[in-house]
Amino acid sequence: MSVTAPTTAARLTPLVLLCLGLVYVVWGSTYFGIKVAIETLPPLGMLAARFVLAGALLLLVLRLRGAALPTAREWGSSAIVGTLLLGGGTGLVTLAERDASSSVAAMVIAVSPLFAALFARLWGERTGGREWLGIGVGLIGIALLNVGELHATPLAALLLILAPLCWTFGSQWSRHLPLPQGLMGSAAEMLTGGGILLLLSVLMGERWGTPSAASLWALAYLTVFGSLVAYSAYMYLVAHTRPALATSYAYVNPVVAVLLGVGFGGEHLGPLGWAALAVILTGVALVAWPRRVPDPEVA
Repeated sequence: MSVTAPTTAARLTPLVLLCLGLVYVVWGSTYFGIKVAIETLPPLGMLAARFVLAGALLLLVLRLRGAALPTAREWGSSAIVGTLLLGGGTGLVTLAERDASSSVAAMVIAVSPLFAALFARLWGERTGGREWLGIGVGLIGIALLNVGELHATPLAALLLILAPLCWTFGSQWSRHLPLPQGLMGSAAEMLTGGGILLLLSVLMGERWGTPSAASLWALAYLTVFGSLVAYSAYMYLVAHTRPALATSYAYVNPVVAVLLGVGFGGEHLGPLGWAALAVILTGVALVAWPRRVPDPEVA
């Protein structure tokens, strides 16, 4: 994965727009997919299978096309990113969904762009006044969500807050690490992150029973679309766009997740929940709205 730092004025090229569309829609559906998958599959074991399989398939295709294997240093950096994003980010969300609805999980994760703006400051990227306003508005939305709709155990609520912290910190750090070029970076991150999840599954004593057909179909969807397609698209955005844009999938993900959860999963969202969603997305919009970039020729 290229680690060239993006510029603030990164252009919305056709490839960037395609990647945005993929992470917007596909990742919005994965919250419901995870809920279905863990009905009869162990949460961490399911994720380990998802990412190891996707990473191995991608690595095989890339090797057949002549791509070089990552160096030892690149494997180490991939392990850091894979652990934070897939183990800490996706792993914590999956564990939380045992005791929280998929729609509410997606709404909490919608604060990712807000955390991204904060973590970007660690590497010298300025946070403007509008972005600080957006962060404040987003946190108000999370407070409303906790008051009205976060019907989850204290542990599940904590996991849903920790997940975007791990995800966004890993995303920002990844832009400054020596990762493999192109899709090889995604393959290495999925393999290493999946390996960590497998180890955690064993340590937690997860047991594999007889999975339902619905859970297996959900796992297949998560592997192909959620991992191979959307994760690779996201890592391209992280490397080539500014943090707020790369994480702006939070605009659409909660809406897709809520519609699927309410429409197909029998979940319910009350008036305060819809209000919280609107407030959160308003905060995200303030953070992700493009900045004015001064003309370099005008001093």
